[in-house]
Amino acid sequence: MEQYKLVLPEHLNHYGYLFGGNMLKWVDEYAWIAASLEHPGCKFVTIGMDRVEFRRGVSKGTILRFVIEKAEQKSTSIRYTVNVFADDIETGQEENVFSTHVTFVCLGDNGKKIRIPGD
Repeated sequence: MEQYKLVLPEHLNHYGYLFGGNMLKWVDEYAWIAASLEHPGCKFVTIGMDRVEFRRGVSKGTILRFVIEKAEQKSTSIRYTVNVFADDIETGQEENVFSTHVTFVCLGDNGKKIRIPGD
């Protein structure tokens, strides 16, 4: 799955670069959307994010491309690899600026882990 996000002034820190918390929010949100679309009706919650690696700063006006791919599925959890690319709209080139893995667990109505249906 792919998603795009335009970096706006309200996303920047006091140095003029993308605030890392915004990147983490988008990564978590887009990975959750991928899991939810792949498994309709499941209640997924984030239980972990692997090593968080920012490769370079991201400036205002950058278009970010998020590539979300399923990496692993177990009976009650699912893990996605998320790579984020900064697209240069002037040259058409892109650079990988961030990557991580996000793990979700499927919850039942009682808030306890349950098997992912169809697994």
